[in-house]
Formats: sequence, structure tokens, C-alpha cells
Amino acid sequence: MFELTVLVDNNTLIDKYFLGEPALSFYIEYDGKKILFDTGYSDVILKNAEKMGIKLEYLDYIVLSHGHNDHTGGLKYLIDFYKNLEHKPQLIASPNVFAQRFDDIDGEFGSPVPQNEIERVFDVQYTSKPLFLTPNINFLGKIPRINNYGGHDAIGLLKESNQPDFVDDDSALAIHVNNEIILVTGCSHSGIINICEYAKRVLGLKNFNSIIGGLHLQNVSQSQFLYTQTELNKLNLKSLYACHCTGLEAICKLAEEIKICEVGVGLKLVM
Repeated sequence: MFELTVLVDNNTLIDKYFLGEPALSFYIEYDGKKILFDTGYSDVILKNAEKMGIKLEYLDYIVLSHGHNDHTGGLKYLIDFYKNLEHKPQLIASPNVFAQRFDDIDGEFGSPVPQNEIERVFDVQYTSKPLFLTPNINFLGKIPRINNYGGHDAIGLLKESNQPDFVDDDSALAIHVNNEIILVTGCSHSGIINICEYAKRVLGLKNFNSIIGGLHLQNVSQSQFLYTQTELNKLNLKSLYACHCTGLEAICKLAEEIKICEVGVGLKLVM
């Protein structure tokens, strides 16, 4: 049985009384493994997990979708949480995930924890190639950007080189459940359709069940939005849990053709 719980998101479900922040983290149980996908921005992840009764000390993996601080900021608090525990989860991420990033408006927004500090606590495996964490859970690594509607706009600069940052470390989890794909994304900086196509190729499956995560459709061009909406519609999704960086206007427009489900901290999916 596949289970996913939203630990951190911009929104919280009504009457649940958890904490929200503009960030993302999911807790996943499947194939006998416990996985934390992204870590949010602050210690909200620990507070919500405790209130939900989720025992983070038993995690097998921490998986990072990419290196922005709203997905890696919680590592600061997880380091303190795990440093005195004998068991520590393995951390999985793309190379360059801990690169420092900045722009003139927001300043630095890469991981607030230095790479060497993280590696002192966690066994980190970097991979740009697909990696099966279990026979049915795949970390996709670097996503090929094969269309012109996603992954071609820089977000700030890389501090070391002072060059535009195209977030090449962006990745996702592709999960095989009952001969269908459940796709778990962070922000989909590679382009959600690129991610979907790669997930199909890596898992060798054609049919999708659901997508949950950020789709990064705020402020995109009309042509990019229409392309994305059309291609998502072709997937015949049973449900789309668009959250975090998708944008309210984009969610409303997607809902004209696709079944959109509410997302917030406290949501639990069982499939």
C-alpha cells in the first residue's frame, strides 16, 4: 500500500491545525521503506511530524528534489535531530544540489546548510542517473529537457560561477503502484511534461495515476501554460494534487479540464 502525507506546504487543511509555510515536504511509506521527500524551510517539519505521530527517527531515505531553501531549509533542524541518533537515513540528491544561489531581490536562496556539514551527518549519494530506491520507487536524477516549455528559464545565479542558474539539479520521484505511475515533484523546474515523459521511460509504464507537488506555473507564458494543460490532460490522470509553487490562477485554469484535488498540510493519500 502506498501512503503519502503532506508534512509541509503553503496551505493547511481546515480543522487540522498544523503549521504551514511557503515550502514543501512529503512523508512517504511504500515497499517497506520510509522516505522524506524535501524538508521544507524551517523546523515546521519537525513540529508537524510530531503532532502527526510520524517517527522521523525511523526514516530510510531523505530525498531532495532540488537545492532551493524552501526544500532544503529543514536540513538544519534535521541535522540536530539526527546527530545523536545511531540510525540515520541516507540522503539522495542530484549533483550540485548544494550549490549556492542568489539574485538581487531575494539574496541567497540555496541550501542554508553547507555541503560539508550535511555530509558529516548523513551518508549522501549524488546521482544524475535514475536510481531505484526499491523495485518500485525511482529517483529520476537529471531530467532531460526535451520540449521548449519548461526548464529553459534561469532562476537567479550560481554564486561560484556567477552564471545563470537553470536548476539542473531538479528531480522527482516516479513510483510504480498497480501498473500506474504516481509522480512526486518538488517544483518541476525541469518542466512537468518533461518529467512525466522521463518517468514513463524510466519505469517502462504508460499510464499515470496521480501527480502531487509543485508545477511551477506561476507567471509562465500563455503558450507554455496551454501546452502544459493540453499534455497533462492527455495523461488521463485520476487526480492532480497541484500545490506549493503552482499558483492559484494556474490551478483554477487546470481545473477546467483536469480533476484537481485540494492539497494542504495534513493531507494523507492512500493508494
